[in-house]
Amino acid sequence: MEFEGAIEVVGKAVDIAGVVVMICGALAATGLFARWLVRREDDFAVAYRRYRQSLGRAILLGLEFLVAGDIIRTVAVSPSFSSVGVLAAIVVVRTFLSFSLEVELEGRWPWQRPTSAGLRQPDTRSAG
Repeated sequence: MEFEGAIEVVGKAVDIAGVVVMICGALAATGLFARWLVRREDDFAVAYRRYRQSLGRAILLGLEFLVAGDIIRTVAVSPSFSSVGVLAAIVVVRTFLSFSLEVELEGRWPWQRPTSAGLRQPDTRSAG
């Protein structure tokens, strides 16, 4: 097999891995949510938020694989100015999607500090 053919196969394999990650992540998140529907362990809003976060994380990880597959195929096989430009556009769109999902999952902009709700507050009482 020639080099370009091998790189194309590797790029497609990474793409397939990205799709598999998204599908498996969606199935796992849906399974956990379905378990909640049967057992009713938490408040619905909490369970739904966890479901969306799990689904978002699976999509983010899958997008990372898809970007990696595009980079492998574009840079290694046909590094022309046109193909690199198309790759840049694809990466920008997928990065925007990843950024949007991250904001949705975390509930804050990346440059903002986390809220103190999840952090342990220091003890301000005096020792005496």
